[in-house]
Amino acid sequence: MLIGITGTFGSGKGAVVDYLVSKKDFRHVSARQIWTKELEARGMPVNRDTMTAFANQMRAEHGAAYFMETALDTVMDEHEDVVIESVRTISEAELLKENQGVLLAVDANVKERYRRVSGRGSALDKVSYEDFVRQEAAEMENPDTNKQNLAKVKTMADHVIDNNRTLKELRVNINIFLNKYKND
Repeated sequence: MLIGITGTFGSGKGAVVDYLVSKKDFRHVSARQIWTKELEARGMPVNRDTMTAFANQMRAEHGAAYFMETALDTVMDEHEDVVIESVRTISEAELLKENQGVLLAVDANVKERYRRVSGRGSALDKVSYEDFVRQEAAEMENPDTNKQNLAKVKTMADHVIDNNRTLKELRVNINIFLNKYKND
């Protein structure tokens, strides 16, 4: 099974991935890891603004589905269970679906998401609430197809999980999703 995950900042995409990897034996392909590796190789700072600008530059140079093409290149076996995190452009979502992938969106309310993000401590997450909201707004809608458009990508999702509650409830919802799409 091939799953692409999209969602707002701090919505629980990582928790979904952790569950799929540890409990369901999925292999994880991460946009953050791919972009971080490239930024570090170029000696650039690793933060959300730099990562977003760099990802947009790569998409402009190589096409709007560049990340998904890179991620799909790592899939060795069509029968392998793979989760690709994080689908952010319309072209990435389209390419995922062209390759028989299922798009899962995860969302939660903004204050809960900021609470989660500020508690993670990663370099990308050391931001004020105002910067958090600003950064997300910049990725939410964009007429440039080479840039993030989370709002549109979410509408393309095959399934949406509302993750405002407990980790236990999130796992129940992941299993509902898997039961619905695993054997399609």
